[in-house]
Amino acid sequence: MEILEVDARGLRCPLPVLRARKRLNAIAPGTCLRVLTDDPMAQIDMPHFCNQSGHEMLSAEDCGGHHVFVIRKSA
Repeated sequence: MEILEVDARGLRCPLPVLRARKRLNAIAPGTCLRVLTDDPMAQIDMPHFCNQSGHEMLSAEDCGGHHVFVIRKSA
């Protein structure tokens, strides 16, 4: 399974969500996207974005200083 990546470290919300949305709009359904961010608000904003847009949040990890979200694009 191919996992694409968006490195949004150093960006403040809503920019990580906007970068993720732009990338998700450009990929095929079922493709996974890994989003890296160090904005604490992303812990709230990224799951909310997935819930509102219908994409599946596969994982959300706190990696000591940054967060890693893996999202599967919906159909």
